[in-house]
Amino acid sequence: MPLGEFGLIGRYFQRAALEQAGGHTKVALGIGDDAALLTPTPGCQWVISTDSLVQGVHFPEHYSPQDLGYRALAVAVSDLAAMAATPVGFTLALTLPAVDEHWLQAFSTGLAACATDHHISLIGGDTTRGPLNIGVSVFGEAPQGQALRRAGARPGDLLCVGGPLGDGAAGLAVVLEQGLPDNLAAPAREYLAARFWRPRAQCELGVALAGIASAGLDVSDGLLQDAGHLAGASGVALHIHGADLPCSAALRAWPAAQQREWMLRGGDDYVLLFTLPPEHAALVAQWAGQGWPVRVIGEAAAGSGVWLDGQATSGAGGYQHFKESKHG
Repeated sequence: MPLGEFGLIGRYFQRAALEQAGGHTKVALGIGDDAALLTPTPGCQWVISTDSLVQGVHFPEHYSPQDLGYRALAVAVSDLAAMAATPVGFTLALTLPAVDEHWLQAFSTGLAACATDHHISLIGGDTTRGPLNIGVSVFGEAPQGQALRRAGARPGDLLCVGGPLGDGAAGLAVVLEQGLPDNLAAPAREYLAARFWRPRAQCELGVALAGIASAGLDVSDGLLQDAGHLAGASGVALHIHGADLPCSAALRAWPAAQQREWMLRGGDDYVLLFTLPPEHAALVAQWAGQGWPVRVIGEAAAGSGVWLDGQATSGAGGYQHFKESKHG
């Protein structure tokens, strides 16, 4: 007998791994009613974000449903990390061309793995028939007045990034098997493919930045473009030092020019980009000791725009929705 909407939800999404991944005390009522009930922690504000993933735009035509389930949630949770928020719950709006139980089993398994990794519970959603589209809304909380915003950077602040750049774009090249260098070893291929399909949102680092960093966001559309968003919102100039950009060992299999292009404009890295008042500079080494590979890559100054090695940049080349199809 074909599964209806409620049977589908019950079989694949109403399961312990998804419903109990986050903080139990904050989700008063999850899946099963007309809406969820969340209990905010006293002294905190809700942080809410929505992402939509479309096949051929946000992920390739050929994919593993399990990887897709992981990625769909991870990229949304990264917006919580960017706001220095602790994840609490998420909803899923899933549009499917048909009910494929093998696809649903794999997709929900990947979704559950991501929910467990990021300590966030599925609290509701909707399913409908149509072209494949995945809508995820995430809910988190941050101490009152301490959510990290794009506005707030000041001249003299350090410009920092939370990890290697360019891996997301290189990972897409691996997934599509396009232009791969001959010396790209199997472990490097696996690492880069995982960086594309299974990015880890930097939630712990984001929470640590609350009340300390002056401004921040996550690198999803490319370093230069996202730095431009931060510079514009804060009313400062951001000066980036090309020699200080963090590069993974796997990315070094490509020629230097390609490495630089992907680190500057590639996108899909989902590491945090933030400004740090100079009095907190010692925290960079402390964070590295905690396993957060934060790197200082420049500084904020009076002025406007993004500057790379002393030259003004337009920030062009990063991904812009409706302008081009990144994965098509």
